[in-house]
Amino acid sequence: MLSGVILAGGANRRMKGELKALLPFGGKPLIARQIDRMRELCDELIVVTNDPKPYLNIVDRSVRIITDFFEGHGPLGGMHAALSLAKHSSVWVVGCDMPFISSKAAKLLLNRKLDGFEAVVPLVAGEIHLLHGIYDRACAPHIVPLLKQGETHISALLKHAFWSELGDQFLYENGVDLNFVSSIKTLEDYEAMLLTENLHK
Repeated sequence: MLSGVILAGGANRRMKGELKALLPFGGKPLIARQIDRMRELCDELIVVTNDPKPYLNIVDRSVRIITDFFEGHGPLGGMHAALSLAKHSSVWVVGCDMPFISSKAAKLLLNRKLDGFEAVVPLVAGEIHLLHGIYDRACAPHIVPLLKQGETHISALLKHAFWSELGDQFLYENGVDLNFVSSIKTLEDYEAMLLTENLHK
């Protein structure tokens, strides 16, 4: 059993104020596309945002919309809220700017976590991707002192959790398209990923 979490905070400064989660992608808002993918594996879905209003008419009632306990603490604050309220011990956490999330990759990460880890994150092209990781609910208490110190980055959690990586070779050999970790940072990224999506149709 798995909870799925979409972190939909952030100021979107490089997107000219556009909410990345609501950008059209594949004929629907990006966050709706993500929810469809996460439903393949998750029976609980949570959106964490500092402003729920834009999402109320986009996501259906089965999706829980929550806000941070510790406001203004970036993705780490959002993760803390999600882990604190998730009903399952294993939680798949993605950013709202990731169009190609993969339930197949998440399942492989989850299987690795069941070996006894508190977190498992993908390692793609030599880089650890903290979003699209699987985290245990037990990580929430590790996060509280970090937030109280003013920390905002998820990377700080890994210094306090028992975690593992899952490499791109293993993921690729098991049929995962490695663009699953791609994220939209700028309008140029968005346009390039739209082009990629259209080429794959």
